[in-house]
Amino acid sequence: MSELKDRLKNDLTTAMKARDKVRTGTLRMVLAAISTEEAAGSSQRSLGDDEIIKLLTREAKKRREAAEAFDTGGRPDQAEAERVESAVISEYLPRQLTDEELAALVADAVAETGADNPRAMGQVMKVLNPRIAGRAEGSRVAAEVKRRLAG
Repeated sequence: MSELKDRLKNDLTTAMKARDKVRTGTLRMVLAAISTEEAAGSSQRSLGDDEIIKLLTREAKKRREAAEAFDTGGRPDQAEAERVESAVISEYLPRQLTDEELAALVADAVAETGADNPRAMGQVMKVLNPRIAGRAEGSRVAAEVKRRLAG
């Protein structure tokens, strides 16, 4: 079993003992999503830490988008609940890259691939994605690559 999954289970037990309803519910949801992902496909498998980080990133993004939708719909109480869940999930993600760090990684990847126009975005992303691995949202990375290749 992966270290991250063990940590999630241990933290769930701690949250249950502390009667922390938000953390307990969020960690249960995350562990259920992991179990569902492990059972998906033709055979049972165990997710590694990298795959769990991708799943956590996806779940945190869902919460942020839901919070925005609830804000737009005039439901600030529900939006806040989604933000709190997102914050709990984010505790298990690697530290996010700053704009400067992201720009430097993109510049290195552009220089390495020799890309000079927006059509070469795929080449740059192919080099860049393993280096970023869960430390920046895909839309942020794509926007920075587009900006660098356009200018």
